[in-house]
Amino acid sequence: MSALREAALTSKAWPFEEARKLVARIKGKTPQKGYVLFETGYGPSGLPHIGTFGEVARTTMIRRAFEAICDVPTRLICFSDDVDGMRKVPDNVPDPDALREHLQRPLTSVPDPFGKYESFGHHNNAMLRRFLDTFGFEYEFISATEFYKTGQFDAVLLRAAERYDDIMAVMLKSLRDERQQTYSIFLPIHPETGRVLYVPMKHVDGKNGTITFDDEDGREWTLPVTGGNVKLQWKPDFGARWAALDVDFEMYGKDHSTNTPIYDRICEILGGKKPEHYVYELFLDENGEKISKSKGNGLTIDEWLTYASTESLSYYMFLKPRTAKRLSWDVIPKAVDEYHQQLRAYPDQTPEQQVANPVWHIHGGMPPASNMVVSFAMLLNLASVAGSTGKEGLWGFIRRYAPDAAPETHPDLDQAAGFALAYFRDFVAPARRFRAPTPLERAAMEDMAARLRAWQGGLDAEELQTLAFAVGKDHGFENLRDWFKALYEVLLGQSQGPRFGGFIALYGVDETVALIERALAGELA
Repeated sequence: MSALREAALTSKAWPFEEARKLVARIKGKTPQKGYVLFETGYGPSGLPHIGTFGEVARTTMIRRAFEAICDVPTRLICFSDDVDGMRKVPDNVPDPDALREHLQRPLTSVPDPFGKYESFGHHNNAMLRRFLDTFGFEYEFISATEFYKTGQFDAVLLRAAERYDDIMAVMLKSLRDERQQTYSIFLPIHPETGRVLYVPMKHVDGKNGTITFDDEDGREWTLPVTGGNVKLQWKPDFGARWAALDVDFEMYGKDHSTNTPIYDRICEILGGKKPEHYVYELFLDENGEKISKSKGNGLTIDEWLTYASTESLSYYMFLKPRTAKRLSWDVIPKAVDEYHQQLRAYPDQTPEQQVANPVWHIHGGMPPASNMVVSFAMLLNLASVAGSTGKEGLWGFIRRYAPDAAPETHPDLDQAAGFALAYFRDFVAPARRFRAPTPLERAAMEDMAARLRAWQGGLDAEELQTLAFAVGKDHGFENLRDWFKALYEVLLGQSQGPRFGGFIALYGVDETVALIERALAGELA
């Protein structure tokens, strides 16, 4: 047994803890179907969002952890519930009025408003697949429409008809009295209008596999539950899908947690074995409120990727999934720098440390080397004093600090420089507030400039940091944090920043002297 596998078998990293539960589930042997099945579900009524990314990324982390400790094959299915009826016309589509007549029809029966695909459902499914492919996820796509219409769901639907009363008993306990009067686990698809109907059942024939109901006009219909004539309500559909596919693992957000016993019980009634679950906490916006697609609060995938790499987002997704986390602009720089810190640490770590390192899970056990010789936080501060020089302007400073670095040899640093400029432009610059120094601070900064003019020590960040410390001490700052805070506020227009010695080394000694002189002359405040 390799040292890494041995370490993984006892690792407290959450993907390995979940992976070991799956090994115990199958007793270390290949299931009858020949593989362990991971599933993620998707409602294609809108575009994929950051929660979709998080769910697939985290599931993939557990899948890779499982593969590191067990040789049983695995599959990951992304299941799209595209038989769901279109409940409202989205605001962000061309000619929304043209879609109103298609309300309550399955999304794969609604015309594509963009005119590119067979249906609106097909369009959104294509967006989902493109989204997942962009991030390099390894998955298999399943359309609920295809699943219902081709008969792959028939056996479970017939069993649902046979055991209708048992499933209804589970569901009715979770519903208010008023809802109980009209509820059915089956939603017929009207043979004429094609709409998904929310109507009570007059009769469910378990022997013949049919349902009888009245439509909205009072006409009675009898339909087979097979062949795409019905779909299941969403809660029964969860459990039925688990039973039909023999799903071994699915994760979902805390908002589903109260329904877990319902999903599990329906799966068991339909002859399946409930899967292992992982319930994650939801993301919060900058005000601590739950992120909502309809509200549009919090960050989107596109917004994160405007300012940082995919890997930094995966890193943020890895951290404490069962703790609610803010998903707002200010978490990005820290996520970028911590991700690269972990990459740099990885080669020198023990196997036990490596399997606990987030980058092992982000990269499936093969993390790349980091070429970020300058931190993202430092790039932001450099952008703030370098002005609108563009990425090439930043590289002028970077090359002096790290002569061997170049965009061609350090692509992650080059990418980060572009991200830093965009982040500075959109978030840092509008919030900057320069101030004039106090008399004590002015005296210290004049001394700092004088010592730097006489500096002969080159661009050693630690020595420059020691110089900055000495100035603060010599001028009587009881708490040196106050001294560095003053430097940031007077020179950079913000209350915190990087190690100041590192900033001088990157920006340049002469340039820092000129910056201090401009601040003392009142040109910044």
